[in-house]
Formats: sequence, C-alpha cells, structure tokens
Amino acid sequence: MENGTTKTRTESQTYLSTRGGDYDLSFEDVVLKGLAADGGLFLPHEVPVATDWLSWKDLSYPELALRIFSLYISADEIPTEDLRGIIERSYSTFRAEEVVPLVHLQDSNLYLLELFHGPSYSFKDCALQFLGNLFEYLLARKNVGKEGKDRHHLTVVGATSGDTGSAAIHGLRGKKDVSVTILHPKGRVSPIQEAQMTTCTDANVYNLAVNGTFDDCQDIVKALFNDPETNEALHLGAVNSINFSRILAQIVYYFYSYFSLARKNDTFKLGDKVRYVVPTGNFGDILAGYFATRMGLPVEKLVIATNENDILDRFWKTGRYEKKPAAGPEAEGGLEVDGVKAHEGGVRETLSPAMDILVSSNFERLLWFLAYEFAATVGMDDEFNRKQAGQEVEAWLKDLKNKGGFGPVYMDVLNSARKTFESERVSDSQTIETIKSFYSKVGYVLDPHSAVGVTAALRSLDRSGPEVLHISLSTAHPAKFAGAVELALKDEEKFSFEAEVLPEEFVGLDKLPKRVADIGNDWRAVREFVKAQVQKEIEG
Repeated sequence: MENGTTKTRTESQTYLSTRGGDYDLSFEDVVLKGLAADGGLFLPHEVPVATDWLSWKDLSYPELALRIFSLYISADEIPTEDLRGIIERSYSTFRAEEVVPLVHLQDSNLYLLELFHGPSYSFKDCALQFLGNLFEYLLARKNVGKEGKDRHHLTVVGATSGDTGSAAIHGLRGKKDVSVTILHPKGRVSPIQEAQMTTCTDANVYNLAVNGTFDDCQDIVKALFNDPETNEALHLGAVNSINFSRILAQIVYYFYSYFSLARKNDTFKLGDKVRYVVPTGNFGDILAGYFATRMGLPVEKLVIATNENDILDRFWKTGRYEKKPAAGPEAEGGLEVDGVKAHEGGVRETLSPAMDILVSSNFERLLWFLAYEFAATVGMDDEFNRKQAGQEVEAWLKDLKNKGGFGPVYMDVLNSARKTFESERVSDSQTIETIKSFYSKVGYVLDPHSAVGVTAALRSLDRSGPEVLHISLSTAHPAKFAGAVELALKDEEKFSFEAEVLPEEFVGLDKLPKRVADIGNDWRAVREFVKAQVQKEIEG
C-alpha cells in the first residue's frame, strides 16, 4: 500500500533521481520533495510514448492537459476526476480562451506562441497555476481529520530573476497549509516584476530581497533543500523548474500549438514536422519540448535561443559545459529600469534579464538522458544503464562545481544532443533590432526574451528552408520589460507604450504598499527568517 492505495504505477508514473540515489518514487513524493536527497533532479523511469496522440487534435487545452498528465500520474495516486478538477481550476484563470494563442507573425513560416495570458503575464503561469492547485489538493488529502500542529504544512521556497516569483505567488497565494517565500536579487528585477511580487498582501506570502545575484538566490534555495535539518523542520517544497511538475505542465503547450498550427495553416498536415524555437536560461521550457518529442510529437529540431549568457550555445558548439564569468565592463549592460545592474557573480547583464544565468540548472535532466543512451550502447540491462547514467551525471556536476565546467563530453554524447537540438546566441543589439523590425513590419511588440527567440528563429528559417514551419515561444508580456521595449521603439513616431502595450492591471501597481524584507546573502539567515514566519503562521 502507498498513500492508501495499491501501487499500480507504470514506469512513466514512477520516478528516479538524475544522480542515482533515488528510484521508485511516486508522483506525490516528487512534487512535494522538489529536489532529490542526493541533490539530483527527478525524472520518470521512462518517457511514455503517446501512440494515440493524433486523436488529441480537437481537444481543448484542459482536456489535452488531462490526457498528457495521466501518462505521468497514476489514477491510483490522483483519481482522474480529481485531476480534471485541478486542471480546470488552473487554466480558468487565463485571459485567452485558447490559454496559449498561436499568432502568425509574418508571411513567412514563422508563428509565435503567446504563453503570457495567465495572471502574472509570464509563461510560468502555465505550470505554476497547476502546481499551486496540486499542492493544495495533496495537502488537503494529507490533512484530513488533523488539527493545528498535526497538520502537514508545506513551506515553498523559490528563487526568481523576476517571472517565477510573481507566477509562484499568483499560484500559491491564499492556499491552505502552504507558505511561499520568494527570494529575488535586490534591485535586479524589473519594477513591474518587483511590484507584482511585493504588493501581494496574502498572509502566506513572503518576499526577500537578497543582497546578491540571482545565482546567489538559487544557491541559497539549494542549500536549504540540501540541509536535512531545514527539510525536517519546514517540509520544503520547490516551485522553480527543478520541480518536475513544472516540466510536465509545459509539455502540453507543445502539443496544443502543433494542433493549432494544423488548424491555421492549410499546407501543414498532421504528421508534418515543425521546428520549435525557445528562448531559454534554465533549460526547463525547452526540456518540456524534448519530452514532447520523445512522446511522439513530430519535431524536426528544437532550437535553443540564448542571450549573451551562452553556456548552452557553447555546449552545442564545443561539447564543453563551462561557466564563463564576465567581469568589469564586459559584464555590464542591460537596463536598470528593467532590473539590471552589474553582477558580482560573473553573469553578463543583458536586455533579457530573466535569461541571465551562469549555469542552466535544468540541463542536468537532459544530461541524464544523454548519459543513459550512451550507457545503453554497451548492451547491458536497464538497471545497469540507469546506474551508469546517475554516476556519469554526478561526475559531470561535481566537475562543474569544483572546476567550473566539464567536458568535452564523448563525441557520441554530443552527436546525440545535436540530433534533436540546435543552438543560437543572440546579442543585445540583435534583440533590439528584432523588436524594431517586427513592430515596423507587422505592428507586433515583442518583449526582449521573445525577441531573442524570434532572432534565432529567423536564422533557423534561413538554414532549414522556407518549407519548414517554425513556432517561436513568447515567454513574457512586453509590458514586463518596458525599458527594453521603449529603447527599441523610441524613434517610432506612431508607437505609444501606454496605448499599445501597458495592461490595465499594471497601471498604478508601483504605488501600492509593499511587503518585502531585505536580507544578506546567507542561507542560514534565510532559514531563520523562514522558520520564524512559518511558526507564526502555524500558531496564528
């Protein structure tokens, strides 16, 4: 018996750690733990192949989500009708009927998938609205008949460079038996993003402005998860893309956009291949595309679009995964109004700050798949392959931590990565040029992250030829990065930010009272703050 039910999970509904320390975990374990005890990330034992995916073509977004989630979540864990209810609550908050509308950008074969129609105007709502309702459901079930201190209280701690924080807060505010503490680098998120987080007045929401970088915030969160005492005291939960449910929820919009494309383009037939272009920092969004591909979606290539923080692009070019800290003038750039100031940590400052990272934490999951496939060439059994993959990933990540990088990886491993992915690096000047160009040509306003993706898509179109359709992912509403948008379009006479871009919900947001505490770059100080707040909440 497990969670009160008989264990009848498939291999795709059973989870392991990328570093080999955990196997045979349930979906509930994975969602509530977030990070494995050995520091690894969770993956299903195998990716399910959706043999009937063509029959999904006319499903609504929530119906499609139910089909996909059911492959990864046993009905013995979450009964189908309960899962349907969680999904319907999650996507009822979106402003667009389609949830993720597909827009034809120009006469060429380029489409834009708008992922910013949720409450926080970011693609992260697609996952975090679901995760908030999922947490609430699992905790309500754990706490049946329990009172006061006997109740299971989940303490969610997350780091944000801007969008994860506001999306997590919108997903978790007011939820019973959940506290959410979001760490952001002080002065290094855009004013809109900061206001979206810090003006939330729900009693279970806490904001910490850390004197450091986004990577410092992420390191603090990882230190908390890796400390057994903290985990024991607080029952930590993760909302960053280390939580597998984030990846799971994002798989849906790859399938949905593929079906939307078939409806919108008369020349495109179901079964034809498409290219997806994804602006990415932490690698979570494009990893969901990799899952969709392995499940059977006909994807010709997944194109990684990085900004000047190009660790991923360099890996695909060289096979070496290496931090490359920048210092002094080389690191400086971006716009203070969009939350960017020079990093001490060696991250380059750019006009697309949500992608300003030194290391892509989700890349570890792809590394596990690459190591597993390489191990499988020896011809041993599955147990051996998994064990080898875990050991290889652990060795690579150890080198990354101690030496600042690893590789070059075996050529077979790199070639395996290149079969599915291509990569592009986009500079700030190219980002600005793309925002200008698309406003001038078709009157569409791109945010800087989406412009990184569209720039990469245009290069991919040149390579692949006009017959290959491209879907580029738009990850944030342009109003969230007003500085970059206004910089790009300041010479356009007909352009008005207030009239064309600014949503009503953002007007006056910066004038509302804020709830935020400043804190030093010290994980123990954060731990004590969180403990004190949670204690008050439980007792109050």
